[in-house]
Amino acid sequence: MASTKPVSVLEICHVSPSSTSPESSTELSLPLIFSDIFNLKFPPVQGIFFYKLPGLTPTFFNSVILPKVKHSLSLTLSHFRPLAGNLTWPANSIKPVITYNTPDDGIKLTVAESSADFDHLCSEVHDAIESLPYVPNVSISDTIASTLAIQITLFPNKGFCIGHITNHAVLDGLSVSFLMNAWARICKQLDPEGLDMWYLKFWLGVKSPGSDNNPGSLKPFPLSEIPQNLVRTTFELSREDIQKLRKTISSQLDKLGSKEDANQTKPIYLSIYVLVYAYAMVCMLEAKGLNSNDKIKIVIPVDCRARLNPPLPKNYIGNCVSSFDVVVEREDLMKENGVAYVAKRLTEMIKGLENRSVLEGAKERIPYTDWEKFTQTVRAVGTNRFGMYGADFGWGKPSNVEVTTMARTGAFSIMESKDEGGGVEVGLVLKEHEMKLFGSLFTRVKISQSTC
Repeated sequence: MASTKPVSVLEICHVSPSSTSPESSTELSLPLIFSDIFNLKFPPVQGIFFYKLPGLTPTFFNSVILPKVKHSLSLTLSHFRPLAGNLTWPANSIKPVITYNTPDDGIKLTVAESSADFDHLCSEVHDAIESLPYVPNVSISDTIASTLAIQITLFPNKGFCIGHITNHAVLDGLSVSFLMNAWARICKQLDPEGLDMWYLKFWLGVKSPGSDNNPGSLKPFPLSEIPQNLVRTTFELSREDIQKLRKTISSQLDKLGSKEDANQTKPIYLSIYVLVYAYAMVCMLEAKGLNSNDKIKIVIPVDCRARLNPPLPKNYIGNCVSSFDVVVEREDLMKENGVAYVAKRLTEMIKGLENRSVLEGAKERIPYTDWEKFTQTVRAVGTNRFGMYGADFGWGKPSNVEVTTMARTGAFSIMESKDEGGGVEVGLVLKEHEMKLFGSLFTRVKISQSTC
């Protein structure tokens, strides 16, 4: 029989639901239902999750893993508040009740370290008694019982384990799975590299032109003045125009395919956004003119709400957009199939986001540093899915919606059409002669335009 190695308890702390949750200060009382009472006298349920991390040092465990585990547990409990409470049986209640009384309620978290054989404990066969030191004790008396307790144990250079003990009158096995997976997802998606402070450090080190040296100033960078010779125009692509554009680009992509592309079993799907972006961008650059050595950095804003794990609600209000880019050569844009080439590159870039985290490389996406020598940055604002023209206050939909800052940034806008379902508007600001040239290029698949 393998010997049971001692476990050293390093810390016992109390973890409460995050105070950032507006509900954390709200008292809660939930009476047990019949299925809970069925398990009232059942002993607590214990379990252990083992995580192999070869080379794990106490320093890394205490400075990175443990703070994330504690913080994410607090955030998780704000969504599982009854688990931060206790099971009680008040004298005035005919049955037991789960009570959550802020701000003192929470769960016990034990932090320990073990010199036991981690690989042996992870193996399929080991003495049952060897597991007991890695699950915490839960406080239970005649009048009050904890619902949950957690223990995290470090095995230096090997990994760590998370042990739990749950009151069976409060949680069943599926509920434990929900809790652990929610906790794990929240922990995994916590700002992994301190991106908030990383970006803040960047801004604190940047001196705003024309401002004082106050690093904590909330004043934004001043926008450039709008030259007098710029014209704002909105062009429209109808559903039929987009269908013609799709047919033309798809035909060009068939001819554009390399040997690698020829082996593809599925054709590339081109979204309306990509079609319009590629077409408008190439027309705009051709109208403005490009230096022969220029490279083009095409920037696309990506809504990250549904791409986080776990995802944010669709109606989340705030900033949840990240920019991704692809760099192309000028000569590739100016070819007959330039629009098709751009559409293909953009589609490949967007498709690639399905296989990686949108937070990957976030440190490199520093604001105001997307310029390179001999590289021109192009970006669009908006999308044909925002539904801007749905803002009807009772007197009809807007007759026009514009993104005014484009005149200062050089971007162009993409928006759903105000007149017909499936159409798209493209707004841009150019010099008058550039706009005339753009119009002649853009209306090769388009007839109507409106100037405002």
